[in-house]
Amino acid sequence: MSMLMSSSERIATLHYEPNGFRVITPGTHVKCAVTGEAVLLEMLRYWSVDRQEAYASCAIVTQRLLGQA
Repeated sequence: MSMLMSSSERIATLHYEPNGFRVITPGTHVKCAVTGEAVLLEMLRYWSVDRQEAYASCAIVTQRLLGQA
């Protein structure tokens, strides 16, 4: 999901909750905690409530939780 970001697109600050997330600082995307890849908020599906981290894919979450990333 690599994408070019324009100057009008900003990183959001979120608080991750079990069934969603709360926007603390508005923005268009967050960074994957493992890869650093930009993930648009509309496409964000994977995060950790305990770690307060976002992930770009299910495979990356699995790697992180298994200690491989």
